[in-house]
Amino acid sequence: MADADDVRHLARSLPDVVEIDSEGFDFRVTNKGFVWSYPERRPGERRRIRTDVAVLYVGDEAEKQALLLGEPELFFTTPGYDGLPLVMLWLDRVDVERLTELVTDAWRMRTSAHSE
Repeated sequence: MADADDVRHLARSLPDVVEIDSEGFDFRVTNKGFVWSYPERRPGERRRIRTDVAVLYVGDEAEKQALLLGEPELFFTTPGYDGLPLVMLWLDRVDVERLTELVTDAWRMRTSAHSE
């Protein structure tokens, strides 16, 4: 199963990626985030950076819903991300091969959106 170090390794291996200094991991390309640690917010508590959960850019609402419905054991969302093309991924439930696909797809969508 994957972890935060796998995310870092994968993201750093992609071209033109910038790592943002954070408590967890935070990677951008074309000045747009494509994968980062989940900043969990609970009422009455300080924000907590969850390095066991990755937030991934997925391009659009249709892809978001397809992932949430198709693989509910891996993906989830919160009301704070309603209407945004982002999903959360449990890292300890995904293998490195699938994580590679997801991180690369998120990166590719951010780079292709910039070039259009």
